[in-house]
Amino acid sequence: MPWFVALALLVVPILEIYVIIQVGQVIGGWPTVGLLLVESALGAWLIKREGRRAWNALQNSLQTAKMPGRELADAALVLIGGTLLLTPGFVTDIAGFFFVLPFTRPLARRGLSAFLGRRLTTRMTTGGPAGFTGFIPGAGPTRPGPTHPGPTHPGATPPRASDDVIQGEVIDPDKK
Repeated sequence: MPWFVALALLVVPILEIYVIIQVGQVIGGWPTVGLLLVESALGAWLIKREGRRAWNALQNSLQTAKMPGRELADAALVLIGGTLLLTPGFVTDIAGFFFVLPFTRPLARRGLSAFLGRRLTTRMTTGGPAGFTGFIPGAGPTRPGPTHPGPTHPGATPPRASDDVIQGEVIDPDKK
């Protein structure tokens, strides 16, 4: 994943400059600058409106004790889209509008959910960071032992035993 970010940081500015030059050759320099300014102003207004909506939905979800999964995803998409809209250029503006507009955000949310689902599945099967696998339902135990004999799904690699196991006894102070 870090290589993808590094590649994007190199390719996206070059692509943006190329598209701006191409648009400038078709409609002229000043109209291109004006179009970029109009896109930025429209993006800022849209970010403010949709950001407020996402924030209110998140607060409402928390006040009603509802799990805010959709609301958190919307807030994250508005944040990412807002960052892209504030970056000058046509390509990032298209992606930013896709993340921020209320009628395209559900598609972006599904894509984000699929991406995160794949990442979590990969982490679950490869072991991921220490302690992370135990968080995922169905991931199985992290260490073999008397109550946890080993991996619970086919193709899983057995966890490594470590020397940091301390034998002990749990004493409940309420039971006397």
